[in-house]
Amino acid sequence: MKRNSKRYREILKNSIKDKRITVKEALDLVKKNSTTKFDESVDVSLNINLKQSKGGDFSLRTVVNLPNGSGKKNKVAVLCEPDKIDEAKKAGADVAGSDDLLEKIAAGKFSFTKLICTPAMMGKIGKHGKVLGPKGLMPNPKLGTVATDLTKAVKDIKFGLVEIRTDKDGNLASTIGRKSFSADKLLQNYNHFIESLKKEKPDTIKGDFIKSTFLTSTMGISYKVGGK
Repeated sequence: MKRNSKRYREILKNSIKDKRITVKEALDLVKKNSTTKFDESVDVSLNINLKQSKGGDFSLRTVVNLPNGSGKKNKVAVLCEPDKIDEAKKAGADVAGSDDLLEKIAAGKFSFTKLICTPAMMGKIGKHGKVLGPKGLMPNPKLGTVATDLTKAVKDIKFGLVEIRTDKDGNLASTIGRKSFSADKLLQNYNHFIESLKKEKPDTIKGDFIKSTFLTSTMGISYKVGGK
């Protein structure tokens, strides 16, 4: 029988069962439990009410731009017209190209984690959906990855734009920062994240939109949040 590590057994001493705590209390505990050598992510997990009074279940897919960044390092590629390649590179894109980048995508020879595309190139990228789609890389205007302002798009995704999407049961999860962030910055990110979600609630959903909220870190334990 596999035993838990000494580090994990120590963390379990900080567990709180069947009790909701404030966001600040939860963040303090999450940071305290982040005892690994690497910069663990601080993550929020929620269950959303998808039941609409009409029109079937609601499906949520959007982006939130965290005020203090996410701490996640994305390798960003930009697919654009040849005369915009320099603009993309100056904005901080790790990879930028036109038809040459399309050839690499077609061959499956790419290593970026986010792909931004200009509207003019969307007609060319459609046929590569079978390659990009399963990897979550297909550009989408709603997710900020189809853009004319390449400087803003690259900086947003590099800095703090996080994508969120519910599953069929209404569960979603996202990072809100890293353990190296101050508690104040994590709290600001959390509050902004929650308020952004609340704005997505359609009028056809009655009652509470967010049913439950938990905070944890990459290698930590979770805490149920019940207040500010």
